[in-house]
Amino acid sequence: MRDGDPGLEVYLLRRVSSMAFAAGMTVFPGGSVDQRDAHVPDAAWAGPSAEDWATPLGADTDLARALVCAAVRETFEESGVLLAGHSSGDVVDDTRGDDWEADRLALIDRDLSFAEMLARRGLVVRTDLLRPWGHWVTPDVESRRFDTRFFVAALPSGQLTRDVGGEADRVHWMRPVDAIAENERGEMVLLPPTHATLTDLMAYDAVADVLGTDRNVTRIAPKVLVEDIDGVAGGPTLRFTLPGDPDYPD
Repeated sequence: MRDGDPGLEVYLLRRVSSMAFAAGMTVFPGGSVDQRDAHVPDAAWAGPSAEDWATPLGADTDLARALVCAAVRETFEESGVLLAGHSSGDVVDDTRGDDWEADRLALIDRDLSFAEMLARRGLVVRTDLLRPWGHWVTPDVESRRFDTRFFVAALPSGQLTRDVGGEADRVHWMRPVDAIAENERGEMVLLPPTHATLTDLMAYDAVADVLGTDRNVTRIAPKVLVEDIDGVAGGPTLRFTLPGDPDYPD
């Protein structure tokens, strides 16, 4: 996130049409846990510990460590932004050099682990710059299932996002309200978790307001209803429902 003019802005990516999952959809930076993310040592953490993260993430300590490190690593891989510094009081201020790009590509190729990169550069993960925000599970009708945590973080001073290509064919900063409007006009396609997160963020005017929120994260598992609509050609339609909806299946 960053403070724009006017209002809060978020960084979004549109996935290329060739992707096996969510092709052509607009999402936040993120991805899967590398099993080596759980091996980042305590000495490479600055801020809340893995034990501190376990409860808000609804995970054990090892999984919490992996989730936080994966969030920081994937953000770097997909946007060039790195939430790390040489101590608890600083953050790296520029990641656009050739050496950083070499590390980013090595992380993507899994030739380099996140722990190895941190150790070689003498960096610590700034876990205090992240906040837990959501926990979503894909519906059981999907062939590819994901159990995903969402985090929020501010763009560090001195760093810039970069269009690093690969899985995205469009990257941009947008106000949440504008992204929702584009979605409603059919100009942008959002997954339900992305839509819900953007809707939540519409209530905030600034990054500090978001980071200062005492967020209670609960696991959300959408269900799919099959509906027959009289007079509509093409047969049954599918509709997503969320916990709290009147027709959400028990």
